[in-house]
Amino acid sequence: MPLQIESNRSLSEFSTFGIGGSIRYFVQVSTIVEMEEAFHFANGKRIPYLVLGKGSNCLFSDRGFSGLVILNKIDFSSWDTLTFGSGYNFSLLGVQTARKGLSGLEFASGIPATVGGAVFMNAGANGKETCEVLKSVLFLHEDGRKEEMRREDLSFSYRTSPFQKMRGAILSAAFALISKETARKSQLEIIDYRMKTQPYKDKSAGCVFRNPGKGLSSGALIDQSGLKGFSIGGAKVSEMHANFIVNTGNAKAQDVLDLIEHVQKKVFEKTGEHIEPEIRLIGFDAS
Repeated sequence: MPLQIESNRSLSEFSTFGIGGSIRYFVQVSTIVEMEEAFHFANGKRIPYLVLGKGSNCLFSDRGFSGLVILNKIDFSSWDTLTFGSGYNFSLLGVQTARKGLSGLEFASGIPATVGGAVFMNAGANGKETCEVLKSVLFLHEDGRKEEMRREDLSFSYRTSPFQKMRGAILSAAFALISKETARKSQLEIIDYRMKTQPYKDKSAGCVFRNPGKGLSSGALIDQSGLKGFSIGGAKVSEMHANFIVNTGNAKAQDVLDLIEHVQKKVFEKTGEHIEPEIRLIGFDAS
């Protein structure tokens, strides 16, 4: 069956922020072959492409995206090798592995991401990062080459992976986990804490700012600066967790950008600390 290419969808449909303009072309892929076909379509039309998972950790421009948005639903699972499609639900994987008594991905529980997105951003929480339990990645280069990459050959750092500078798409990832009786208990404690401390019912992109290398977290610095509840337009600093900016219903991308700049300015004035965004800004350039 040929790819079902659609036109004039909105990025806001695929954003956990609920923000974003129109999309020139849109396609949902559920197999590796379909991902290859989507790349072929974009290359043939000489247009940019954007691979999306859960649409978290991103702020999309109100101007939209003039290329092809590829929604990744490659969600196969191979439990024998702990290999999962890049569209597999990362939070669900954290729950499932813990239930099986496998430890290493408990922190994933509650993170709104796909496996591919988690690897791409080196997602982390509770002092743990995705790269710590990653074994290998299957990557599709935009020229059609597939390459299996071992963890030891890849360089990761805080919220950073080599894939952020590569052209293509993560197809799958394999993990190295260990058996541990307390895995399920740890996972339940993590999700319980998150539900109590983070605004899961609100539209947000997750934590907006990277934590500084030392000292207080960005959330604590923002709270200390008296910014909880501060809003610009439809964007507001969450009163539950200061490192979350939430869409109160009608926020524009510019509202969020203005609020990010205001928070940075006030935090520096109050604490002397520079805090930098960790969310990706998409569609704000010529594309």
